Amino acid sequence: MDSIGCVSCKLQLGRWKALMKELGEAEGNPVKFLFFFSPEKRRDFLGTLKSEDFVYPVCLDEEDRLNKLNHFSSEMAFQTFLLDSDNRVLAVGNPIHNPKVKELYLRIIQGEQISQGKESKQIMTEVVADKSSVSLASFDWHKEQKATFTLKNTGGSPLVIQDVTTSCGCTTVSYSKEPIQPGKEITLEVVYKAEHPEHFSKTVTVHCNTASSPIRLSLSGDAK
Repeated sequence: MDSIGCVSCKLQLGRWKALMKELGEAEGNPVKFLFFFSPEKRRDFLGTLKSEDFVYPVCLDEEDRLNKLNHFSSEMAFQTFLLDSDNRVLAVGNPIHNPKVKELYLRIIQGEQISQGKESKQIMTEVVADKSSVSLASFDWHKEQKATFTLKNTGGSPLVIQDVTTSCGCTTVSYSKEPIQPGKEITLEVVYKAEHPEHFSKTVTVHCNTASSPIRLSLSGDAK
């Protein structure tokens, strides 16, 4: 796990703790978690561990040896793996950033046989976004900024938003949790609150029951 950028926002340590607790309480499923971090700024990273009260063991791989040995993808979504007792890879993907991956991991851990047929039973639809990016241009970094994205259900089945994640804790999203009927729209309101002056580019990832999922939307600007 590469902690370059907004450390706490990318790593989502609170959600990892919740997952570890969830699996720890599952009878007969002693799952071990191994965390490897290659932080650009050691002090900031250690500060994040402390502020998040993350008391679990981690490996601080300052020379990025694990990555150099295995040639991992630069995409963070593919830097997490579920291994069996012989260290064979059973599944790839980040269960914190993608609810479908979490569901897959849990099913494998619980001993279910995973097949393409079972996955295809999900009722799918189609969606169109009014835009994929919004530029907020320049603004006073002390002032909260808002932007909206509209998703339209262009398919024949209800659209279900399964989860919405952001690449940074300074970006939040509010939306209706109700299914969107065919022909109807849903508005995502994105709020950005700068912690300091910076040029930024944040990502909002929408997981839903469409073939194009996850849908990635972006928000950028100059907080001065």
